[in-house]
Amino acid sequence: MSIVYPKDRSSQAISELLEHAKTDILFIGDPGTPVDPGARMFDRMSQVMRETGAGWVYADAAGHPHIDYQPGSIRDTFDFGPVTAISTAAARRVGIEPGLRWGGLYDLRLRISEAYPIVRIPEALYSFSASNSSGGAHTQFSYVDPRNRDYQLEMERIATAHLRRIGAWLPPAFKSAPAPDGDFSVKASVIIPVRNRERTILDAVRSALAQQADFSFNVIVVDNHSTDRTPELLRSVGESRLRHITPDRADLGIGGCWNEAIYSPDCGRYCVQLDSDDLYANELVLRRIVEVLESGPYAMVVGAYTLVDFSLREIPPGLIDHREWSRENGHNNALRVNGLGAPRAFNTAVLRRIGFPNVSYGEDYAVAIRISREYEIGRIFDPIYLCRRWEGNSDSSLPLEVANRYDFYKDWLRTVEIKARIHR
Repeated sequence: MSIVYPKDRSSQAISELLEHAKTDILFIGDPGTPVDPGARMFDRMSQVMRETGAGWVYADAAGHPHIDYQPGSIRDTFDFGPVTAISTAAARRVGIEPGLRWGGLYDLRLRISEAYPIVRIPEALYSFSASNSSGGAHTQFSYVDPRNRDYQLEMERIATAHLRRIGAWLPPAFKSAPAPDGDFSVKASVIIPVRNRERTILDAVRSALAQQADFSFNVIVVDNHSTDRTPELLRSVGESRLRHITPDRADLGIGGCWNEAIYSPDCGRYCVQLDSDDLYANELVLRRIVEVLESGPYAMVVGAYTLVDFSLREIPPGLIDHREWSRENGHNNALRVNGLGAPRAFNTAVLRRIGFPNVSYGEDYAVAIRISREYEIGRIFDPIYLCRRWEGNSDSSLPLEVANRYDFYKDWLRTVEIKARIHR
C-alpha cells in the first residue's frame, strides 16, 4: 500500500483518485506535508476500518495527537492530520458534488459521515514535519480574509447542503425578541469579567464609562478573585455607575462570571461585552449597539473589531468583520465557522432564559449558536472594538493540548446544537 496525493482538492481531482483506485482502501495524503509511515500504519488503519465499518479513518502522529470526530465536527478546518484512509466503496457510494474547486474532499467527508463512522485511532502511527504549517492570527482568521471569499462561499454551500441532508438546516424565519421581563434599573450594562488584569483593567473600565449615550447605563465588573492589584484598582475608580462584583464561588469560568452579571439586579435591559484587556473604538459604541438591538428588534448584535498590540497599534490581519454572515444563512453557517465576532451584545430577557456555560472558552459561541436557532442576530460590520493581542492575553499562541481541548469543546457544542435543530 502507498499514499496517493491529489493534485488539488477539487471534485474532479478527488473523483479521479476514486475512479482509478485499485484497492478497497485509499490512503490520501497532503502533498505539502511529508509523512514517514510507521511500520504498521497501513495495516493498522486498514484493520480498524474493516472491523468498525468506518468510511474514513485517521490516526495520531508522533508528538501530535488529534481529537475524536463528532457530528458537530463539520468545520472545514478539522485536523485529520496529513494522511487519511478512505473506504473506496463508501466514497463511491456517497459520491461528490461536481464542480467544486476546493471542497471535493470536504464534501466527500461530510457525505461519508452521514452514512458511515469516521474513526480516529489514538495511536501514533506515523510522524511528519510541521515546518510547513502556518499558525497564529493569519490562520485563525483566514475565513474572514476577503481574499478567501470565493473559497468560503463554496465551503458554506457544502456545509449547508450537509445540514439539509441530515435535517438540521433552518430557514431564515425568526421569533421576535421578547419584551422586557420586569423592570430594569438601567437600559444597558457593559459587562467586564476579569481576573488578574492589573495592566489593562482600568483602560477597559474607562473606555466603558466614557461612553456617551442618551440613556442610563452602568458598568458591571465581575472580579473572579483576582490575586494581583485588580481589586485595588477597581476600588480606586470612585464612579457611581461602576458595579464591582466578586462571586461567592471560586470555581467560575468566564461564562460563570457572565451569569453573575446578567442575573444581577443591576443588569440592564441590554448587556454588552467588553473584555478586560480590550477597548471600545470610540465614545459612541454603546449607543450604536443599543440602536441596532432595538432596530430589529434583535436578540443579539455582533460587531466588528480591529486586532491591535498592547500599545494599540494595528497588527495583521487587522479588521475582523465576519462579512461571511448573511441574514439568510448566517445561523446555519455559524455551525461551520469557529466564531461570530465581537463585541457581542444581548437582549437580557433572552439571555436570562439561556444562560452561559461555566467555561472560559467558547462560552460566547455557545450562546450565539443557541440564540441563532430561534432569533435573528443583528450585525455591525465596521470596527467598533479594539481587541488586544499581547503576551499576557489568553488568546495568545496555545499549546497543542489546549488547542485540541478547545476544538473538541466547540465541536461538542455544535453536536448538541445540530441534534437540537434536528429534533426542533
